[in-house]
Amino acid sequence: MATETPDDSVVSRLLHASAGQAPFLSGDGPWWDDLDPGFWRHEEPFETEDSRDTRSIRATAATDHVIRTVFASLLAGVALPQGYHPGKMGEIRRHMDFYGPIAEAGDPHAFFRDPPRNLEVRSKPPGMTGFRPWDGRGEELSFISPFEPLHPDLRARWKKNRNNRVARARYWQHRNGPRPTLVAVHGFAAEAYVVNEWFFNIPWIYGMGCDVLLVTMPFHGKRQSRLSPFSGHGFFSQGLGWTNEAFAQAVHDIRIFVRYLLEKRGVPAVGVAGVSLGGHTSALLASVEDRLSFSVPNVPVASLVDLVLQWQPMGTAARGLLKATGITIPELRRLAAVSCPLTWKPVLPKENLMIIGGAGDRLAPPKHSRLLWEHWDRPRIHWFPGSHLLHLDRGAYLWQLARFLRGIGFLPADHPAPGR
Repeated sequence: MATETPDDSVVSRLLHASAGQAPFLSGDGPWWDDLDPGFWRHEEPFETEDSRDTRSIRATAATDHVIRTVFASLLAGVALPQGYHPGKMGEIRRHMDFYGPIAEAGDPHAFFRDPPRNLEVRSKPPGMTGFRPWDGRGEELSFISPFEPLHPDLRARWKKNRNNRVARARYWQHRNGPRPTLVAVHGFAAEAYVVNEWFFNIPWIYGMGCDVLLVTMPFHGKRQSRLSPFSGHGFFSQGLGWTNEAFAQAVHDIRIFVRYLLEKRGVPAVGVAGVSLGGHTSALLASVEDRLSFSVPNVPVASLVDLVLQWQPMGTAARGLLKATGITIPELRRLAAVSCPLTWKPVLPKENLMIIGGAGDRLAPPKHSRLLWEHWDRPRIHWFPGSHLLHLDRGAYLWQLARFLRGIGFLPADHPAPGR
């Protein structure tokens, strides 16, 4: 079995202390069986030479623990009772029988079906909130999503979510465009423009010479139902089969936006970057959309099942439910495997992939970034000394992002990188 050694793919001063350790996956069998069932317990230590980094990691990790407990309690209260109670076990087993063979077959296009072309995409002036470039303009783009779940039993319920049928995005463009465009995919319950201006540093990306398209994920913002208790609730509330389809719709709708930019707007190149839930989605897009120039998951989740098992108190409830029903962790992973990037090989070259992870992240712990990094054959990765929500030392990873975009030709080679 191979062991990890440090290499030049790590483009940060922080190193995870995994040198000499075996990779998470041996390659013997499908990942859902190969990955240790106790992965959710695994700790990912870091090597730091600067005491300030050590203090930053500890402090931000403590903050994440508090936030995680609040989120886990909220989800345990409104999602587990609705989609994961014992009465749903029959449906869960039927979904295992439906989705499991698709994952085992190894063809991502059997699940992430190609969207139709030439859909009408509507445009209107942007709302009052959010970034307003002085040398360009913004638009609100939308279309009626033709997506329907692959699983026939979910289609009728899906159609009841009328707000979710409208795919939405905000598009910032330079006047002398079109320019290479970065598609930004937000995190769970975090679709607000002001939040994503900070997470993605949209004015900075725009200032580099890129246009930016910020998409709204299914069941978020204006796409949530009127009875949804909070934005994003509908993404996870109906069980893992439903969540599989939510990821499928996210990929489907973003691919329509990507093709619209390339084919109707004359954009020369399009890449995708996502945070958290959006990082997971951007990794899935790298498995099916070969017209992308790059994919950059930021603090991504690699295995949603293992994340749920770690979040307390939701994890305790989930593990108790598995024990009571006799469902194993590998079986549950297999059910969710169709919407997991670990199941599929990327269609983009390794040189066009980059991962950004937080050493103090306790919402999507750094082991998830490392697991995806290993699965992708160790592309460029940058670790920052912060957490899921507190991205400290962002100047360093934005500098590395600019260097990455120049290196793959998305930006001109002589394009000046911002200062650290």
